[in-house]
Amino acid sequence: MPKFFSKLGYISRVLSGVRLEELNKSLEKAKERSGKSKARLFCDMLWCSVRYGAGYHDYVMFGFYDMNGKHRDTYVTRLRNKRLITMVNNPETAEIFDHKAQFDSRFRDYLGREFLVVEDMTEESFGAFLEGKEAVFAKPDVGESGKGIQRLKKADFKSIEDMFHYIKNGGYGVVEQELRQHEDMNTLYPYAINTLRIVTLLTGQPGSWTPHCIYAVVKAGAGGKFVDNLENGGLFCPVDRETGKITGVGHTSALTTLEKHPDTGIPLIGYQIPYVKEAIELCKKAALEEPGMRFVGWDCAITPNGPAIIEGNDYPGYDFWQQPEHTPDRIGLWHVYKELIPGLK
Repeated sequence: MPKFFSKLGYISRVLSGVRLEELNKSLEKAKERSGKSKARLFCDMLWCSVRYGAGYHDYVMFGFYDMNGKHRDTYVTRLRNKRLITMVNNPETAEIFDHKAQFDSRFRDYLGREFLVVEDMTEESFGAFLEGKEAVFAKPDVGESGKGIQRLKKADFKSIEDMFHYIKNGGYGVVEQELRQHEDMNTLYPYAINTLRIVTLLTGQPGSWTPHCIYAVVKAGAGGKFVDNLENGGLFCPVDRETGKITGVGHTSALTTLEKHPDTGIPLIGYQIPYVKEAIELCKKAALEEPGMRFVGWDCAITPNGPAIIEGNDYPGYDFWQQPEHTPDRIGLWHVYKELIPGLK
């Protein structure tokens, strides 16, 4: 009986945090795709939240409405992902990944570009940094999904002094050199630095950690945007870690699928991404630098000379490798983590 009331309490907490408009959108989409009634789908959503820790967005995104319990139980859901992160990542170490100035300083050997910490920046050091550069990226110290990032052109300011004060007083954390991406990444989409999202997990014990690459996807910008984040209209595709080729259709945050890039018309499946193996090895090496963060999603650019890490995410996206079109066998990633992490349930 106590277990029953515990589940009732969990359902109550789930419902209290639900945004009704978003829930209704999810129900409508699930109804459209499955042909089932909204009442039936709502009850099934509640069951999935209790049994598998799946939010209503998970339910639609992974196609739980058309899946049996055996298959549902293989997926990393919102709450399972949080459980995993809580188990292996140190919140204090996460501070390094949440602040651009700390991250760039800690991982400077992996960035492949120059940068300045705005707090320490002087007009003299900024002037020297600008030499030979037509534009730079100014990034907030804390931010996500590319929000607040600006590409600043030297020609748009009256003087270096004006540009310096604009950045110094703009709430930015770092100023970074503009990377030039590999020609093949530029062909895919030329207006943003397209990146690989490489997820790593450390297993073992202190002093003998082993880094694993869980998966790799390529993210590309779209719609003229200069960032590749999904929240800004970008897309992602799964990438084979051995061949470096895209193996599945593109996906967007609106859950649409794409066989070609919407701007450049490049066919996605089979497109060759350069330096994938090198990028994976770079991220695995970087992962060993901070074993307090055993589970990281790295965003890695591909330059003409090889990979360069853009940032590390202490909350790696759990949806990237579990889309219905990318998992025709209806098998998610939960078993992978359970095999690598003893005690994970």
